[in-house]
Amino acid sequence: MTIGAMSLLFLGGPLMADAVAQGTTTPPPADTGSTAFMLISAALVLLMTPGLAFFYGGFVRSRNVLNTLMMSFVLMAIVGVTWILWGYSLSFAPNESFLGKFIGGFQWLGLNGVGFETTDYAAKIPHQAFMIYQAMFAIITPALISGAIAERMNFTAYSLFVLLWSTFIYSPLAHMVWGKGGFLGLLGGIGALDFAGGTVVHISSGVSALVAAIVLKPRKTYPDRLSPPHNVPFILLGAGLLWFGWFGFNAGSALEANNLAVAAFVNTNTSAAAATLTWLILEKSLRGKPTAVGAASGAVAGLVGITPAAGFVTPLASILIGSITAFVCFYAISFKHKAQVDDALDTYPVHGVGGTVGALLTGVFATTTVNAGGKNGLLYGNPGELLIEIVAIIVAYVVAGVGTWIILKILDATVGLRVKEEEEFQGLDINEHGEEGYNEEFGDQINVSHKG
Repeated sequence: MTIGAMSLLFLGGPLMADAVAQGTTTPPPADTGSTAFMLISAALVLLMTPGLAFFYGGFVRSRNVLNTLMMSFVLMAIVGVTWILWGYSLSFAPNESFLGKFIGGFQWLGLNGVGFETTDYAAKIPHQAFMIYQAMFAIITPALISGAIAERMNFTAYSLFVLLWSTFIYSPLAHMVWGKGGFLGLLGGIGALDFAGGTVVHISSGVSALVAAIVLKPRKTYPDRLSPPHNVPFILLGAGLLWFGWFGFNAGSALEANNLAVAAFVNTNTSAAAATLTWLILEKSLRGKPTAVGAASGAVAGLVGITPAAGFVTPLASILIGSITAFVCFYAISFKHKAQVDDALDTYPVHGVGGTVGALLTGVFATTTVNAGGKNGLLYGNPGELLIEIVAIIVAYVVAGVGTWIILKILDATVGLRVKEEEEFQGLDINEHGEEGYNEEFGDQINVSHKG
C-alpha cells in the first residue's frame, strides 16, 4: 500500500464520518438554478400588483385613478414590512399546539431563524427565497379587494383594513392550506388541493370584497349615474401584466425549476387563452360585439380558474377549466348587476366565483400523472376529492366573510369607512391624496383663480 493510499485511509475515514454525521443535521445545499427561478418568479408575482393597479385604474373615473392605483401600490409597502415582522411566521411557522391546525407559531417573528438553509417546504431553495416568494402572494391578495370598494373608501381606513385583513384572515388561511400541519392542505390536513391560491387568494379576496361592498353600501352615483371606464388601454395593459406575472404565480408554485413548473406554466397560458376566447364569443353572440374590456376580463377569469389546478391537471383539462370559468364569471357579473350590489369592479364575480369554480374543477380534473405529490380527482376515480374541495371552499367563505365583516365594523366604529359625500363627487385623488392623475379636473379652476 502506498503512502498516498494510507493517508487517504487514515484521513479520509474521519472526514467521511464527519460528513455523514453532518448530513443528519445539516439541510442539503440549495440548487442555484431553482433559486434563480424562484427569485424571478417572486419578481413576476410582485409585478402583478402594479398590473392589478392599472387594470383597476382603467375602470374608474379619471378623478379617482390615483386613489385606485394607490390602493394596490400601498400593499407593497404595508405587507412588505408586516410579512417580515409577523405575517410569515403566522402563515408557515410550525405550531405543535391544537391551534397549529389553523395558525402558525411565533418562532419565526422578524425572520428569526429564517436564513439560507433549505426547508421542508422547499428542498431546493433557501428558506428566505421561499419566504419572499410567499410574501408576494400576501401582497397582492388584499389588493384584489380594493376593486369592490373603489371610489368611496377612506384611504386611512383602507390601509388599516388591509393590515388587519392580511394578519387575521390571510395568514390563517395560508397556514390551513399550505402550512405544515394546516387543517385543509396536503401537509397533515384533509388533503384539499390548491396549487397556487384558489382558496387562499381568490376565494378569500372575492368573498371579502363582496362583504366589503355590502358593508360600505353603494356609491352615490350607483346605479343610475355610473361612468364608463376612463382608460381602456390601462385595462388591457393591466391584464397583460397580470397574465405575464401569473407565470410566476403558478409555475413558481412548483418551488423549483422542474417538470411540474413546466406543466403549471403551460396550463396557465392555455386556460387564460381559452377563457379569453370564450368571453369574446359570448359577447359577440349575445351583445353583437367583442370588446377589449371583455377580452381583459376573460383573461383574468381564466387565470383565476386555473390557479388552484395549475400543477394538478393536463393541458386539455386547462382548456375546459378556462372556458367553464369564463362562462360562469360572465353570467355572475350579469347577476351581480341585477342584485344591485355595488361591487365596483366585479371582484367577487371574477375572483370569488372564478376561484370557487376553479377549486371545484380541481377536484374533478386533478390527476397524479401530472403531479405524483397530488391526488386524483373525480374523473380519475376519486370522487371524495371533490367533497374535500367543497369543505375547503366553505371554510374559506366563512373565515373571509365573517372576518371581513368584523374588521370593517370595528373600523367603521373607530376611524370611519366612507369619505364625505362631497368628496366622493369631487373625486378621491384631490381629497385623499392632494393630487391628480391628469391635472385636468381641478387644474383649470386653479389657473383661472390665479389669473383673477
